[in-house]
Amino acid sequence: MPMRCGPRTVVRKLLLRPTAEADLEDIYRYIAERSGNPDTAIGYVRRIREWCEHLLTFPNAGRARDDLRPGVRLTSFERRVVIVYRVLPSDDVEIGRVFYGGRNYEAIISEED
Repeated sequence: MPMRCGPRTVVRKLLLRPTAEADLEDIYRYIAERSGNPDTAIGYVRRIREWCEHLLTFPNAGRARDDLRPGVRLTSFERRVVIVYRVLPSDDVEIGRVFYGGRNYEAIISEED
């Protein structure tokens, strides 16, 4: 009797571009300075990273924004952060940018190389 295999399990990786890492560092510094509490900043950045990990399970959860750049998707976090990412042909998720507050992310994404 032939063995039946279940659906193929895809193991995705989360990749953060250097610009996204720099964005997270900027967010950390901003919150640490404003709050006067580095633990608050660490917790906030940790929650952002956990939200990014969530995209490995639901990579198409964000809104497609091909009008800004082909293949780009956006998702928001706690109404203050916009995460810009792509699902790569390998099914890995690449975080390109993490915008905090009221930054004009549309203009920045459109102008970036």
